[in-house]
Amino acid sequence: MRIQLLHHRIVNPFGYPIGLASRISHRTTATIAMAAKARTALDETSKAGEFKRTEAGFRSKVEPGGRFEPEAGRYHLYISLACPWACRCLAVLYMKGLEDAIGLSVTHPTWQRTRPDDPRDEHTGWVFRSPGDPPLASSTGHGSFGCEGCVPDTVNGVRCVRDLYEMAQDTTGKYSVPVLWDKKEKTIVNNESSEIIRIFNSSFNNVAKNPGLDLYPESLRGTIDELNAWTYPTINNGVYRCGFATSQAAYDAAFEELFSALDRCEALLAGRRYLAGPQVTEADVRLFQTLIRFDEVYVVYFKTNKRFIREYPNLSGYIRDLFQSPPLGRATDMSHIKTHYFTSHPRLNPHAIIPG
Repeated sequence: MRIQLLHHRIVNPFGYPIGLASRISHRTTATIAMAAKARTALDETSKAGEFKRTEAGFRSKVEPGGRFEPEAGRYHLYISLACPWACRCLAVLYMKGLEDAIGLSVTHPTWQRTRPDDPRDEHTGWVFRSPGDPPLASSTGHGSFGCEGCVPDTVNGVRCVRDLYEMAQDTTGKYSVPVLWDKKEKTIVNNESSEIIRIFNSSFNNVAKNPGLDLYPESLRGTIDELNAWTYPTINNGVYRCGFATSQAAYDAAFEELFSALDRCEALLAGRRYLAGPQVTEADVRLFQTLIRFDEVYVVYFKTNKRFIREYPNLSGYIRDLFQSPPLGRATDMSHIKTHYFTSHPRLNPHAIIPG
């Protein structure tokens, strides 16, 4: 509404001198262009204050005979160790033993201005650094956050994830991770995490170190799909619906659905080791990423403070069990997780103070 009102004042023949109106009009046009698409999660709020996640825009498959053939060395995965969606992909990459077949780059956890030389472009997002680089401050100049754990872009040499999307001529979505990149065609193959984990699960078995692992077995697909259908909107996305809500009604609805779903998981795990039964599946990999962040981040930052995961006997035991799996533990970096959430959204934490 603020942009709309400013625009009306510009085109109104009364008021601003022509020179000033021209400068404001130029800035407003750029702002409207940026606002037309959700470039970060903070842009995805409805008029009712509800967080509405934008669907991923790149949805190609990797398959024999298709445009993107499964080949060792052809693909590169861009992630943040803070992002739960990206880390589910990293976990599956490790679980399948694909680290020698698919390259990896890891962003800095703190969002930065992606076009710092353009004062009209205020977008902040994922940037690349090397471990020995100087620490970064938040986008508003607060704090000092090191580059440990970062892996630069060795494929395209870009500064930020936004550059990858512009190289791929993106017109559909925000500049998010994960990104599965094709080095041969120099474009994004897929940026939907739920699809990338299935690509990793089945498309690269000829080059995987652990080809026998199947996280989406035929006999359990109906059960897994049903689990994903309710855990995604209420838990995986539910914590964001709480944290990014801009109205009390939207927050209350998301909060109620979140804890009802956690209670449902707690009851389910009373009779089985994993969500779909006795074996780990993609449903567990997906849920793990949210639960491992819950007590350290979401309870405070997203106001999901009815109950800690550690207060659920079955869920807390389930998380400890999964964390002891080397691939899942290896894909978890609590320093990156806490640094990202508490330093990247000035609207929620202006001074970028990270809790102890």
